[in-house]
Amino acid sequence: MMNISTGSPFLISLMSTVASLPFFLFTLPAGALADKVDRQKLICFINVGLAAMAAGLAVFGWLHLLNPYLILVSVFFIGVGFAFNAPAWTSTVPQVVSDAELPSAATLSGLQFNISGIIGPALGGLLVPLAGANFVFALNAACFLLVVLATRQWKQPVSPAKLPSERFFESFGTIIHYVRYAPGFQIVLARNFLFALFISVVPALMPVVGLKELHLSPSNLGLLFTSMGAGSVVGAVFIIPWLRARLSPDCLTLLANLLLVFVYVLMAFVRQSEIFLVVAALAGVGWTLSASELWVAAQRAMPNWARGRMNAAVIMISQGAMALGGLIWGSAATIAGPSAALLGAATLFLTSLLLSRRLSISVTTNFQERVSGFLSGCVEDVPPTTLTTELLAA
Repeated sequence: MMNISTGSPFLISLMSTVASLPFFLFTLPAGALADKVDRQKLICFINVGLAAMAAGLAVFGWLHLLNPYLILVSVFFIGVGFAFNAPAWTSTVPQVVSDAELPSAATLSGLQFNISGIIGPALGGLLVPLAGANFVFALNAACFLLVVLATRQWKQPVSPAKLPSERFFESFGTIIHYVRYAPGFQIVLARNFLFALFISVVPALMPVVGLKELHLSPSNLGLLFTSMGAGSVVGAVFIIPWLRARLSPDCLTLLANLLLVFVYVLMAFVRQSEIFLVVAALAGVGWTLSASELWVAAQRAMPNWARGRMNAAVIMISQGAMALGGLIWGSAATIAGPSAALLGAATLFLTSLLLSRRLSISVTTNFQERVSGFLSGCVEDVPPTTLTTELLAA
């Protein structure tokens, strides 16, 4: 619709910026909100709002009132909805599955996301020429309402602990205080930042290589991302369960990151379109495996009473690193060329793996629980200095 409304490449590319901006502005407040209200009701409310925005786009389209600026405003508010939804949605998973089921739940979550990433654009591309974009907007609104119906069926098996009430802005100080005395979560944040910084190579440089080096058409460029999604699905279904039964989380993450280093080297040299599709699929496998293990480690390092805010912190760190990485790798490709940028990214990524060997994501649950208890007033007899010493020793 933006392409129909205007031929400006700037406004078309601006949509991705407008969509990601709310995550930087609202994720932390959204995390605090997710910890202070009923998450199930919050998710329902947000998805009703998203349905209203999608339906509004359909109505404006049928009335021939859509213009580039109205589209940008709509994209921004839909991004706001996703930004407020993300911490609450992520925080519900550990409440509906056991700790033993958490790795499988993480894999399933990534699996459904990648399957949706394959089917959704294909379905939209099929329906737009047949029924029009306005019908797709209306269908999108209906899908948000289906999410509401599904969420209402969810029953919490675990009642959240009754914690002392705190003001909205005081909750941010509580998170800073928790992170200060939680080395395990500090490691999780650091590992997420490093991973996001280097995985941003894929969305930043894969389109550049496809269009400038392989000379793909825009439609064929979409096949690269479809192939990456297919690789993620295959990895989640067949590879991750097999590896998890044999390797530790640290070994799994290291293996996935080494695969990504290899993928970046292949992206720098492979110039046959068919082989490059296989490279994209390998990127999907590595991305899914590493992101899944980091997500599980993050959930195990969080106390239930602050899960929304902690997930918000992880999302903000990751999104910030992705934005920074995109700027770095895009600038490098412009100055030195895509191949040199990819080889540089592979070298730096490999170096970071060597430097981060001591940053284990095998979080010790017992110590995390003691920190949670101390900060929430449940373990008043443990001095902060003693607790900190024990945690640092662990």
